[in-house]
Amino acid sequence: MFSFRTTALEDQLDKALLGGRVGCFCTQNCWDTARGRYMYDLFRERGNLEVVFSPMGAELTPGTNHISFDRESLSDLDAVVVEIQDAGARYFNYSKDVFQLMEVLSGIDAAPALYIVDHINPAGRIVEGSMPSGPVEAHTPKIAHRHGLTLGELCNLYYTEIGASFPLHVISALANDSTRQLLPWTIAPASDIPGMFTCQMYSGGGLWNNTTITPAIGTARPYEYFGAPFIKHSTLEIIPAPAGVLMRPCTFTPAAGRHQGQRCQGYQIMLQPGADYHSLLHSIQLIRYFLERYPQFELMDGFEEKLSDPVILNYIKGGISYQEVREHVKLEEQKWIRKAKRYTLYDDQPYRIK
Repeated sequence: MFSFRTTALEDQLDKALLGGRVGCFCTQNCWDTARGRYMYDLFRERGNLEVVFSPMGAELTPGTNHISFDRESLSDLDAVVVEIQDAGARYFNYSKDVFQLMEVLSGIDAAPALYIVDHINPAGRIVEGSMPSGPVEAHTPKIAHRHGLTLGELCNLYYTEIGASFPLHVISALANDSTRQLLPWTIAPASDIPGMFTCQMYSGGGLWNNTTITPAIGTARPYEYFGAPFIKHSTLEIIPAPAGVLMRPCTFTPAAGRHQGQRCQGYQIMLQPGADYHSLLHSIQLIRYFLERYPQFELMDGFEEKLSDPVILNYIKGGISYQEVREHVKLEEQKWIRKAKRYTLYDDQPYRIK
């Protein structure tokens, strides 16, 4: 059973929410601006909060971007309420945790109902890339690299993909004061998604995490910056950049992650006002460029599963031209948009950069 609801969580009259045993699966993004409390405080005040599943450690602490849970902690609940902020790319850890949650619920007899408190996608409705066409990361639905959907819409899709039968209810992002009043990146979705430009860079920049170049994790500007100790700047070098994008040579020392404590040379991706930026296409150009120039630069374990597209991988490794891979991506984006429209819950629709 699936439903899409347009009234706020506290106004829902379901017995499971009013008097049942409730578990809350959330991040810092479940802050309610109208009432000055977190989502789980609603159930604490009602006296029916059983458990809170949330990231370990303090907010914005590198390496804490997962929510742990187990089947046993779910089995005795009547409802699980999810409120996180998705970041717009299919490899976002907290969203994959939600998909894993859905998989586990599918295997429980008389599973609790799942409620998704939806949020606007900070990466917008723009689509980039392709649906998986090879081995893929665990708990990942068949969606594009930058999917253009909200978490509620993604769960609507995944609910169908896994053939789930537990009740799924999505509460509209337009039903809550906080999601109407705050821009979706006001509260950082995760430790490596700190700012308003990050999500525009993440759909391609996330691929750096499985290479020997760091996307500046452990700095204030991850995915806008990238680099490594072995990169050398040269005034004669022309770094690939699409129209409307400037590449500034820079240095940084990550406080966490790959190359922690080491001085890295790299580049800042700077978007000019109004530029249409296709992060995935730009990132694969950069990855191919550095693979051809630095023997120290390697694609590491998990890269191919994260990319999950043999045609794009062939381009990265020098097998086809940029024009060929761009045409491939265009066709794949059109396929994904046709699929995605079956699961949208709002008036605006996903679209591709032309």
